[in-house]
Amino acid sequence: MVISQTEAQGRIDAGAPVAIVDIGSNSVRLVAYEGRTRAPTPIFNEKAFCGLGRGVQTTGVLNDEAMERAVSALTRFETLCRIMGISDIQVVATAAARDARNGPAFLDRAEQAIGAPIRLLSGKREAELSALGVISAVHQPDGVVGDLGGGSLELIGVNGDKTGKGQTLPLGGLALLDSSGKSHKQATRIAREYLEDADALKKLPGRTFYAVGGTWRALARLHMLQRSYPLNVMHNYEIPAGDAEDFVELLERADIDSLNAVDAISAQRRPLLAYGAIVLDEIIKRGKPRSIVMSAAGVREGLLYEQLSAEQQALDPLIWSASEFNLLRSRAPLHGKELADWYDDFFASTDLPDADYNRRLRRAACLLSDIAWRAHPDYRGEQAFDIVANASFVGVDHPGRAFIALAIATRHLGLNEAVSPTIRSVITARLLDRARILGAAMRVAYILSAAMPGVLPKTPLRVRKKELVLELPPEFAALAGERVANRMKALGKLIGREPKVVVTG
Repeated sequence: MVISQTEAQGRIDAGAPVAIVDIGSNSVRLVAYEGRTRAPTPIFNEKAFCGLGRGVQTTGVLNDEAMERAVSALTRFETLCRIMGISDIQVVATAAARDARNGPAFLDRAEQAIGAPIRLLSGKREAELSALGVISAVHQPDGVVGDLGGGSLELIGVNGDKTGKGQTLPLGGLALLDSSGKSHKQATRIAREYLEDADALKKLPGRTFYAVGGTWRALARLHMLQRSYPLNVMHNYEIPAGDAEDFVELLERADIDSLNAVDAISAQRRPLLAYGAIVLDEIIKRGKPRSIVMSAAGVREGLLYEQLSAEQQALDPLIWSASEFNLLRSRAPLHGKELADWYDDFFASTDLPDADYNRRLRRAACLLSDIAWRAHPDYRGEQAFDIVANASFVGVDHPGRAFIALAIATRHLGLNEAVSPTIRSVITARLLDRARILGAAMRVAYILSAAMPGVLPKTPLRVRKKELVLELPPEFAALAGERVANRMKALGKLIGREPKVVVTG
């Protein structure tokens, strides 16, 4: 089982840090990671808008000024990698260098600047790595991945850990701006022509479209801000297809600078928003997806994921990340694992319906339940909530993130506190109920164990007919006091059972 495998391994040795440099058509980016793990943690992230792809569609060559900016950025990145002690620098280049006649000459200069060999990715290879990035960061993806860069759009099907056949189209933001002569009407015609027979979109109806790329992330950021969305995490942000279509049509016709919250989008990115909206609009019209899901993971994360062993790839990234937090921040990491097993045993004794999705979330919540213990008691609930709501976890959607955050906050604050009312807008009534039950059970567990291991395995909590029964062995009989009784009573009310504490033996 993936969970037990992850936890048995404990903290996986990430090895030496690794840097990925992506020479794209719009920006050149350096991301340094702590190491190769199932959920790699960035330790440094910097991009430079160089605009290498600007004009390539019409002139066929890379602009001199853009090349100078890119070489300057790469020289800086090489120095930064030396400062960080990173010798493993992996560099990839995409559409602009691939399509320009002077691309090979530029890559020679770029290699000297960064001090590492550069892999020029074909469109098909770029699509494959983008799909692997989504697989690495989205739990059981099913649909089509679209990676929109400055020079090209890559499309590829994805199902679980399997990818389809990738294809590349010259519909990147800079490419479309150039080829359309900055005409939105002409850009729409070009996008429609290329996407009309796109094979990947024929298999998209009713499934999910996974949007990768900075322009689409900026578009989604605007959408989040305009609706005052309660979470700030971009990864796994989901927009129903109908809502997305209405929003991108607004971006196509409106003056971008007149929109609310547009200041949150960089000035370099704004001119491309309308072209990203045009492409997404045509994808929705032709592919008819159920929803659009934003993925912060793409080529870089796909490259790292591909380098893992099959055993590491099979690990659950959410449980892996929760285990890391548990190890680094909890008073006694083993207690988090015992709590997860204890709660699983309790929940199995109830008549409440469950699913694999919920089991993953419950286990992650138990592993994360004690990460705020160093905070002042009055602020532990708030701090735990903020950490979970904003942490760079992958492998969890926004309702799942809200479930974990609410359960842990309830564990600290109790059932009578209104924990972040706004976040309830992203969670179902059933999931909210399950979060409250988990939080109430955690309150029982912590008053029993003081967050130390060795207690919960000896104090099972189970539903027996109309009773909620907590069993205490003689060595823990003194725990059966008023505080335990009160917390048992609160949990019993949530599940409709009478609480009972029994000393066994």
